[in-house]
Amino acid sequence: MNTQSIISKVWSFCTTLRDDGVGYGDYLTQITYLIFLKMADEYSKPPYNRDVGVPEEYNWKSIKSESGAALEVQYVSVLRELGQQQGMLGQIFTKAQNQIQDPAKLKRLIDMIDGEKWVMLGADVKGNIYEGLLERNAEDTKSGAGQYFTPRALISTMVKCMKPQPKQTIADPACGTGGFFLSAYDYLTDKNNYQLDKEDKAFLKNETFFGNEIVANTRRLCLMNMFLHNIGEIDGKSLVSGDDALIAQPSKTVDMVLANPPFGKKSSMTFTNEEGEQETDDLTYNRQDFWATTSNKQVNFVQHIRSMLKTTGRAAVVLPDNVLFEGGAGETVRKKLMESTELHTILRLPTGIFYANGVKANVLFFDNKPAQKDAWTKDIWIYDYRTNVHHTLKKKPMTMDHLEDFVKCYNPDNRYDRTETWNEETNPDGRWRKYTHEDVLARDKTSLDIFWLKDKSLTDLENLPEPDELAEEIIENMEAGLDSFRQVLSALK
Repeated sequence: MNTQSIISKVWSFCTTLRDDGVGYGDYLTQITYLIFLKMADEYSKPPYNRDVGVPEEYNWKSIKSESGAALEVQYVSVLRELGQQQGMLGQIFTKAQNQIQDPAKLKRLIDMIDGEKWVMLGADVKGNIYEGLLERNAEDTKSGAGQYFTPRALISTMVKCMKPQPKQTIADPACGTGGFFLSAYDYLTDKNNYQLDKEDKAFLKNETFFGNEIVANTRRLCLMNMFLHNIGEIDGKSLVSGDDALIAQPSKTVDMVLANPPFGKKSSMTFTNEEGEQETDDLTYNRQDFWATTSNKQVNFVQHIRSMLKTTGRAAVVLPDNVLFEGGAGETVRKKLMESTELHTILRLPTGIFYANGVKANVLFFDNKPAQKDAWTKDIWIYDYRTNVHHTLKKKPMTMDHLEDFVKCYNPDNRYDRTETWNEETNPDGRWRKYTHEDVLARDKTSLDIFWLKDKSLTDLENLPEPDELAEEIIENMEAGLDSFRQVLSALK
């Protein structure tokens, strides 16, 4: 059976289950459990004959042979028991629950998965099936899964600029469903980039990627996504931890961090007060390796990511605008970042590219450096891909082509050889401009929220965007404003 027929079969069954109220997210997790069990079964037989750690009474055969109410009972037992196992097996089944209440439909799903030899399918085939499901799940706005989904074009662009190399370690402290890992994996296995030997491939499979994801469901999707793309072993250790990355200083440093930390400005914890009511309290992380103590989650991630890097380590991180202009701890962290690392590039992103509305974000590229008296950052190059740029998720999504000019300006082959496209007299509309460290220090609160292009929508009334684009932009700005007011109210309380 070819890839397309498998994909259409998987999708058609998803549609059937949606009629029963099973959303993409629940469908996706059930498929994750069952495909993993089926592959474990295949690995336990010739020619592999591996002990994959699944107890016999809870293996694939134990659910395949049942039907009706007995199937439901056995499946629930399987999920519960496997969640208590070690390594990747236990992580995949952590807090697992059966969401398919109709045993007949569960039986059909088991039969459908049983009809394929999953181990024999290429990693690209398995990966394509799973990636498609993840993307659909992110589009299903009711599920809220979009917050874990970074646009693929942006991820690929960041990886292209960073140029990961064989035998380098790559981490993501908020890895979601593993988008950065898979893009880096594709880059490293592309024969146009590298010819990997046996040792390189073994390192890539088991020792390159390390992540954190605190949401159990998302972590399991990430592990499965990586495993289906040939990263990690079915009976190996979990490459993604369920611990909060910000809690403690990293135990090991890495060569590269690629990340899009979760949106939402403040870290908080919920507790029950003396009256029995629920309250939230700002969560601050008192760490010796942090430059400033704050409850701003993204500012904390910037500090943590710098701590994760080897002295020669490099990072590319998606961050919201508030990290670029906020005073107090934000200003302290920006100054320290420019002193201790070489913060060399900022890409200003347009709105309308994330599933969360009204998000104004940027990508910061910085290289860690050894301690010295003078600041490492000399020049910061800024590419403004926000002003006069309009994207929507459905009608005009951002693609790699849209970011090609940025990659060219970034010059991954030699980023020390760059030329501004902006010129005050000859090209005032140039999107690529350089600012010195002194220029930034002279700005109010050392703000990195820098822009110079004129907003044409304010003057060019002949070429306004389409009405639906304008409406979406207005909604996004209003939602972003409302979110800011909520944060002010939360602070006042």
